[in-house]
Amino acid sequence: MKHSGCTSVHEFVGDFIVYRNLEAVDERLPRLAEARRVLGDGQGPVPRKSEASYARVVAHLLRAARALDAPGVALRRLIFVGDTRLNDGTAFANLCDVGGWPGAAFIGAEDAEPERVELVEQGPTALYLANRWAALAGFEGFCHERGLPVDEGTAVVLDLDKTTVGARGRNDRAIDRARVEAVRETVAGLLGGEYDGSAFQAAYDLLNRPEFHPFTADNQDYLAYICLVLGSGLMGLDRLVAQVRAGRLASFAQFIAAVDGQAGYLPRGLREVHGEVLGRVQAGDPTPFKAFRANEYRATAARFGFLSDDWPLEHMVGEEILVTQEVREAALRWRSQGALIFALSDKPDEASFPPADLAARGGRAIHRMETHAGG
Repeated sequence: MKHSGCTSVHEFVGDFIVYRNLEAVDERLPRLAEARRVLGDGQGPVPRKSEASYARVVAHLLRAARALDAPGVALRRLIFVGDTRLNDGTAFANLCDVGGWPGAAFIGAEDAEPERVELVEQGPTALYLANRWAALAGFEGFCHERGLPVDEGTAVVLDLDKTTVGARGRNDRAIDRARVEAVRETVAGLLGGEYDGSAFQAAYDLLNRPEFHPFTADNQDYLAYICLVLGSGLMGLDRLVAQVRAGRLASFAQFIAAVDGQAGYLPRGLREVHGEVLGRVQAGDPTPFKAFRANEYRATAARFGFLSDDWPLEHMVGEEILVTQEVREAALRWRSQGALIFALSDKPDEASFPPADLAARGGRAIHRMETHAGG
């Protein structure tokens, strides 16, 4: 492996990208409300990546983006590059279904096993599962063999997190570290002198396990808030874990309702934070802990491009969030062949764009930040 200088995702995607709120960064593209109106989907919570309604909006945006840079050209096939078989594989299948497109998806995640590629046929679509990101170089040949040339009739959709940046199995620890740092900074800042770093880490590490995902909804806002409540002393970790495992606390909604019943025991500052989070949860906001997400942006941005060029890549991958060189090379090649390149991120907008104070000082969206490319 080697790094290949510095770049940004913007180099090969531009602003053809949506973060969790499904509002395209390129303002020439339809807004979510407009897309829903055209599609007849109505209003309500912003759909998540694995939902068919999410795919309908993205397919609408893909066609609109193609019309901007290649008027009159119809999209006839879909290529997807991601890192998770379940979430990305489902998003890919839904996109092909609602768009009426044949397609193929490369799903990459490096591990210590011998190099392998597994093909999963799904009618007019296929998953190309690889445990090396370098296998992306052979993926285009596979697509051609299936009658899927990558040209101006092709939409290429890139997952952003742990695919285009922070490649899963190789560089994803840097993304995870930024998130944990953001939770820690948020909780420590609000608890002040009452903050116990060891207790926080124990609670976070335990409750972040898949066993507790039904309770936390695998939502980092919820987990950050839970860690804050535990740190305040309102509830102990052992008691919470026992109640979750016994089924007495089955969801975050139950937890925050229980906290609300005891909110009078919280210090005034934490009581105000609780009220803000509770109000946003009740309003259906999936990212209700805004202070945490602002800190997540700061922690993530701090891990872009901060190391010197002479760092060996094998050490760099654990510290700096890198652009995945294999994805970069493929995207640049496919764009030169006329394909539409579009990126999706499940990262909340609040963690992807700079807070107002940083924006005023030149802060940039995550996809516009420069960092090393490695692979």
